[in-house]
Amino acid sequence: MDQLALTRAFTLLESGPVILLTTQDGEKSNIMTLTWSMVLDFPASFAISTGEWNYSYAALSKNRECTLAIPTVDLLDRVIGVGTCSGADTNKFEKFGFSKKPAKYIQAPLIKECVANIECKVVDMIERYHIIVLEGLAAYYDHSRLEQRTCHAVGDGTFIVDGERIDRREMMKSKLPDGL
Repeated sequence: MDQLALTRAFTLLESGPVILLTTQDGEKSNIMTLTWSMVLDFPASFAISTGEWNYSYAALSKNRECTLAIPTVDLLDRVIGVGTCSGADTNKFEKFGFSKKPAKYIQAPLIKECVANIECKVVDMIERYHIIVLEGLAAYYDHSRLEQRTCHAVGDGTFIVDGERIDRREMMKSKLPDGL
């Protein structure tokens, strides 16, 4: 086995789906691209990593809510565009052609073009590690969308696209929460 530079170790684990996070600061909505997220617990606890260097952070920390929107591979270039400019001087919904859809429990909008959206509230902010812990309030999935494959950032400017789904539910039945 060859040694990998420690500066590249994160590329071995980062491959969760690329997500879009929406916020609402009271006057305007914003979108940011995130690649660092994880599931914490059943049924709906998550963590993301971001900080004051991102424009959305002020609204996220003030209002303590956001939407996690999951885009599909056909949206990748728009998602990258969102991540390469700032909401401080750009209306990302307009510039990248994303449509706001009202959320049920929070002010931050859902993104209509995404295959899934999760309304969340902030339950903890761990400043030392720039980790924000979220609790899901409602989740939505668009089964009618033709493209269902998500993208996964490797962290070096390359992406992995979902492939074949392998069903092992029966084998894992004893470890899955009721209702799955």
